[in-house]
Amino acid sequence: MTELLVTPKSVNHIEVLIEKGADAFVIGEQKFGLRLAGEFNREAMREAVNLAHSKDKKIYAAVNGLFHNYHLNAVESYIEFLHEINVDRIIFGDPAVIMFVKNQDNPIPLNWDAETLVTNYFQCNYWGKKGAKRAQLARELNLEEILNIKANANVEIEVQVHGMTCMFQSKRMLLGNYYTFQERQLKIERNLVADELLLYDEERDNKYPVFEDYNGTHIMSPHDICLIEELEPLLEAGIDALKIDGVLQSEEYINVCTEQYREAIDLFNEDPEAYEDEKFMLVDPIEAIQPEHRPFDEGFLYKQTVY
Repeated sequence: MTELLVTPKSVNHIEVLIEKGADAFVIGEQKFGLRLAGEFNREAMREAVNLAHSKDKKIYAAVNGLFHNYHLNAVESYIEFLHEINVDRIIFGDPAVIMFVKNQDNPIPLNWDAETLVTNYFQCNYWGKKGAKRAQLARELNLEEILNIKANANVEIEVQVHGMTCMFQSKRMLLGNYYTFQERQLKIERNLVADELLLYDEERDNKYPVFEDYNGTHIMSPHDICLIEELEPLLEAGIDALKIDGVLQSEEYINVCTEQYREAIDLFNEDPEAYEDEKFMLVDPIEAIQPEHRPFDEGFLYKQTVY
């Protein structure tokens, strides 16, 4: 059964999302995880695990940050804590995480998420031999590439089906001042209503959300991926997890997306023809609350990536 994976904003939000149909949750601290929808300190992590397990749901801890030598002691301590509270999976990109996990008495299974680097099944199988149970594929892959990886991978495969994608990350906190000083075509626009900072590309009429956290500066895509009408080939292929990424989104938005994707997955499993007939209506509640400056697209699902 395909898992519906969601990124919540708080412990209370997890409770709501369970009611909306989510199967598993990605949470963590920004000190260790990249681009999280919400900040979960150790106390919140413990509460989230207890809540999820009481409802037969899963918690995946994000430890996929960019780590330097001076981070390693803190990472090791955090890995020990995650084993103490018994999260279901640890998401990693840095091999150092594997080494710390293997030092535990009962190592927690790992999910490999190295962002744009997860592009072929040889990589997936290599990290599978090192302890990974799942790979989250790069968002830049098209459908043919996704299906080929799934057919040849020896690990679970996860695909993001909704939300923003990261286009750029710098460890520095610099973008606003840089572009303003340089007087480039990209201008800074403050959206006071949504409390977000946008880079505005006048030539393409695109607005790129920008935010800064412990990991530096992040520039996100101007559009949101929305694949609720394109789930058939992914579900037919047995993709193990479909992810809704809620970074920079409101709780209400994440709730509606979760509810609609739950309905879509269940409808396909019950009657693929009914899903085909009704899929165009499933997106309507999401479109009703979609920000005007962020149109939907299908990401790279039907595109050929050019490097």
